[in-house]
Amino acid sequence: MNTQFLPVSKTDMRARGWEDYDFLVITGDAYVDHPSFGPAIISRVLEAEGYRVAVLAQPDWRSPEAFTALGRPRLGVMLSAGNLDSMVAHYTVAKRRRTEDAYSPGRRTGLRPDRASIVYANKVREVFGDIPLILGGLEASLRRFAHYDYWEDKVRRSVLLDAQADLLVYGMGERATREIAARLASGTPISEITGVKGTCFLGRHPGECAYPMVEVPSFETVRADKRAYAQANMVEYDEHDPIVGRAILQRHGDRLLICNPPAMPLDTQELDDVFALPYVREPHPMYDALGGVPAIEEVRFSVIHNRGCFGACNFCSLAFHQGRMVTSRSHESVLREAAELTCHPGFKGYIHDVGGPTANFRRPSCQKQLKAGLCRHRACLSPAACPNLDADHTDYLSLLRKLRQLPGVKKVFIRSGIRFDYMMKDPGGEFFADLVQHHVSGQLKVAPEHCVNEVLDEMGKPHIEIYEKFRQKYERLNRRYGKEQYLVPYLMSSHPGCTLGDAVKLAEQLNRWGRQPEQVQDFYPTPGTLSTCMYYTGLDPRTMKPVFVPTDPRHKAMQRALMQWKRPEKRPLVLEALREAHREDLIGYGKECLLRPGHPARSGGGPARKGGRKPEEKRYKQKGKRGEHNDPQPRRKAGWAKPKPKKNAKPGRVRRS
Repeated sequence: MNTQFLPVSKTDMRARGWEDYDFLVITGDAYVDHPSFGPAIISRVLEAEGYRVAVLAQPDWRSPEAFTALGRPRLGVMLSAGNLDSMVAHYTVAKRRRTEDAYSPGRRTGLRPDRASIVYANKVREVFGDIPLILGGLEASLRRFAHYDYWEDKVRRSVLLDAQADLLVYGMGERATREIAARLASGTPISEITGVKGTCFLGRHPGECAYPMVEVPSFETVRADKRAYAQANMVEYDEHDPIVGRAILQRHGDRLLICNPPAMPLDTQELDDVFALPYVREPHPMYDALGGVPAIEEVRFSVIHNRGCFGACNFCSLAFHQGRMVTSRSHESVLREAAELTCHPGFKGYIHDVGGPTANFRRPSCQKQLKAGLCRHRACLSPAACPNLDADHTDYLSLLRKLRQLPGVKKVFIRSGIRFDYMMKDPGGEFFADLVQHHVSGQLKVAPEHCVNEVLDEMGKPHIEIYEKFRQKYERLNRRYGKEQYLVPYLMSSHPGCTLGDAVKLAEQLNRWGRQPEQVQDFYPTPGTLSTCMYYTGLDPRTMKPVFVPTDPRHKAMQRALMQWKRPEKRPLVLEALREAHREDLIGYGKECLLRPGHPARSGGGPARKGGRKPEEKRYKQKGKRGEHNDPQPRRKAGWAKPKPKKNAKPGRVRRS
């Protein structure tokens, strides 16, 4: 396929013979022309509709000239902060500035501003005046209502007001973008484009809304009343349904935010068409001398086959952005893209991922939701799977088998999230066997998140018994097929509802599993999610009942330390946590104990003494033979010994104890 990047300079425009252009697409990420990057999709969708599109990536927001470098677009400006919320891209959960940015050339930081949607939009207003200005992308989508901002620790108004934009497109914006562009091209003033589904605009009175509506408490009310904030957040979540969702109105002073109902997800043919657009699938060559754009490495040889997620984890932004209705591409579309990957000069035979928000979702959770919408106040998978759940993996299994047969393909891996609870509801079990035999690259990443059911309920995750059954079956299948493959469980500390006692129970469970995570994810309150609402209000918006919220930095540090209790530098915090939780019974010499008594803390992570291994290392070597440890590679980096293979052992065999 003959492809070229969209213009990024007037020189590029002249090379195409353009005197002017229709739309300017501004992004806070470096310009990567790949369907994993939202601005690239929107740019190509507009191009496919016949518009002339130019891309302005990471403009210097301190310089008006940077925004006028391509001249004034004829129809309007489409603006996105990038693939991530700019504040998440810049700051850790501890609010420390990050030292790297994978979406910028050479991992350089500081190439986009904090709150990029607002800063870029204000600069566009400064240089182009009343030009039609449309916000989109994840940052705008999650901040479309009055929202709690973790970094300022306060409720901010809708980003639409602060950005001074005309429209905000939320969710996956192809439908809305096409309609807005067509109406602008026909001469319709931007002020009259108010009925597009999947968009928000500012009005003065409810009569400007074209749909059935519900009004939530105003910005001023939710800023002053946490209970009102929780009530508004739950309505906003429930109405995010393309079948039965209503428009949501929220007053901001004398202005009225009108959020139209969500757009319908693209169907299979429409998704195929979007992914068939002529992406170069690489970062722009202007970044080559700067070290390239590292974010491409995770997706260069991966294929996205679906959209949407009905997993509905309370801390995840997907439900509030892509939505909970799953749609997927056809086999032909995925196979065509995979065949193109095999022609890439850097392809070595390995497709790194065939996934999406959740890899093993290929269809809606049940047929009922296609007509009646998603069930309110119920989740498809937690705390247990709904009886109506359609957990058939046949279609996904067939797709993976076809991909394995493509010429030039050696292995097809699945590295994006697998919903283990969904797998366990599949009555056939054939997919599980194929997964273990063919699609695990040494480690399978899954997300139990915790082990205490009360905490899992606040997270919107399945109970731990389901994960235990999955873990045991995974180990049985690995033994059956002679595989030495590990589980890497993602775990989270300090989520609302998680007490210090719960964190101790998680450490005990990890000790029983013989697993200590190399990295720990502390709960990160991002705009729009139910978990963030719990963090701010201390209330579960689903029940309006109080929730314990860990906010004290020392308490949160103890929760994190408990998940890595074997590290010498964590000992003082773990000791403090056990005493505060009145769990001194876990200090001793029994196998259930977390700490040995009387050992001083050490600063390094190496062996306790020369000439001998620590007791934990001996236990690792013994259990490693049974396949009970999940991720040996990070342990070796931290000083763990790698088990030596026995002489004359057959490759791929796992010795049973």
